[in-house]
Amino acid sequence: MSQISKTDDPVVHWLLESDPSIKWQTMRDILGKPESEWAAERKEVEFEGWGARLLSLQGEDGQWDGGSFCPGDFTAEMFREEGQPWTATYPTLNQLRELGFDPSSERAMRTVELIRKNCRWDHDGQPYWDGEVEECINGQTVATGAYFGVDVSHIVKRLLDGRMEDGGWNCESERGSVRSSFDSTINVLEGLLEYERATGGTNESVSARKSGEEYLLKRRLMFRLSDGEVADKKYLGFFDPNHWHYDVLRALDYFRNQSILTSSAPDPRVKEAIEHIRSRRLGDGKWAVDQDYKGKPAGREWFSFHDGIGKPSPWVTLRAMRVLKWWDETHQASGSDL
Repeated sequence: MSQISKTDDPVVHWLLESDPSIKWQTMRDILGKPESEWAAERKEVEFEGWGARLLSLQGEDGQWDGGSFCPGDFTAEMFREEGQPWTATYPTLNQLRELGFDPSSERAMRTVELIRKNCRWDHDGQPYWDGEVEECINGQTVATGAYFGVDVSHIVKRLLDGRMEDGGWNCESERGSVRSSFDSTINVLEGLLEYERATGGTNESVSARKSGEEYLLKRRLMFRLSDGEVADKKYLGFFDPNHWHYDVLRALDYFRNQSILTSSAPDPRVKEAIEHIRSRRLGDGKWAVDQDYKGKPAGREWFSFHDGIGKPSPWVTLRAMRVLKWWDETHQASGSDL
């Protein structure tokens, strides 16, 4: 049994005493408990802790802060002065999905319908569940829509049409970019994987998912192909939450989910990223959130999910522990030097 799976591990106890969203995922992913044991805790996301706080901030029309990507009263000048906000419907729904808000609950189903009726994209007034034009936004809208049982196949098709020649995606394509980006690609991949989990996917969506994965794997999740150097130093730090931002831990968590869904072994090209995660473990066995969002100011948020930059983060720690558990247990089972 992996060391981090043992119930006497003090870090596991710390996670189990955290928010319900952390507790139920720790029970499932670290302790390997069956659904019959963690399902009740997952339902508590709606009624206690971070999930309940986010839901309490929802407007009567189903939206958060009166808008889709940005708050309803947000202006371009406010964007320049305050930075990108994280309080509108889009980032809040994404966060609720990551917390594990039960999509079968009455509250979730009512939210889906209210958003369908009332929420329109800032870009051109498109209905929320129709998506808009940027790949990052559409990727996460696919992930959230599929998670909550919405038919998002039309947005998936748009993403497939926007795939670039190198196999990934880039939100700057409409402004002339011809190369994919790590950030855009991980946002789309998460959407395609959630769509596949919900529907089985299509031959085309599975092929696109694999090409996006190959884009990241060729770069070993963090390096440039041209010179082998780290593509962006921020990829080596950890966000909490990520929103649209890429980091190697987010990528590894994605590949863990993909491996579990498709019953496939870890790709050996992620090994350097795995060892980077291992090297960042603190002396007390936890991992810290160590960076804020690119650009200053950082933008408004409802509340923080951690105690500050450089402080241990339950979310970062949970993710790090489960990707290492996935890698190490696969290695032990195969007896190979991955």
